[in-house]
Amino acid sequence: FDLIASHPEVAQSARPRELHFFDRYFVGGHTAADIARYHSYFPREEGQKTGEWTPLYISAPWVPSLLAQAAPDTRLLVLLRDPVERYLSGIELDVRIAARRGAPLSRYAPFEAYVRGLYHEQLTRLLRYFGRSQVLILQYERCTSEPLPGLRRTFEFIGLNDLDFTPDLTRHPERQLEKPLLSDDARRAYTDAYTPDVLRLVEDFPEIDLALWPNFSHLARSRAS
Repeated sequence: FDLIASHPEVAQSARPRELHFFDRYFVGGHTAADIARYHSYFPREEGQKTGEWTPLYISAPWVPSLLAQAAPDTRLLVLLRDPVERYLSGIELDVRIAARRGAPLSRYAPFEAYVRGLYHEQLTRLLRYFGRSQVLILQYERCTSEPLPGLRRTFEFIGLNDLDFTPDLTRHPERQLEKPLLSDDARRAYTDAYTPDVLRLVEDFPEIDLALWPNFSHLARSRAS
């Protein structure tokens, strides 16, 4: 988000990064006034682009339809990571948030973290409301190892003119959480649980390179053979 926002053709939104605007409408009640309030977060001059980045939106089943009402012509960026590694990072983040609040980790946190890694189901739901050309699917592992090609592809997708703009990568370092350790048996259990969804994902979205996902690279080899 920070690298995209550093582009001179991108206007800063009134609230940066994770807005979480649609989270509260899980029981409905979204109105035209709410849509107008959402738009108010994104003032911009003629020719500029703007937006937000809230990872929860793709996994929350009530959000895609609301987003389509509020911004039917938007371009959507989806950044996917090896589901098992995403699960572990999600758990570590939940642990840190709970510690800051002085509360124990919710017993539902592991299940919620697991569900957020079911990418095929989430993308299928999203594409009921948006055209395929409106969605750019990127892989976290490739973006971190080759940030500039990923950025240029993203700049082109969202309609920026200067595709050669190069931000200062040292000002926006990649942030990594220290993830919990899994036993071999637990890792196999999570990998097996995600495998059916991962196979559907690469079938419908062939741009996903399983060789980049350490827990599922064996599936890439088996598909190749």
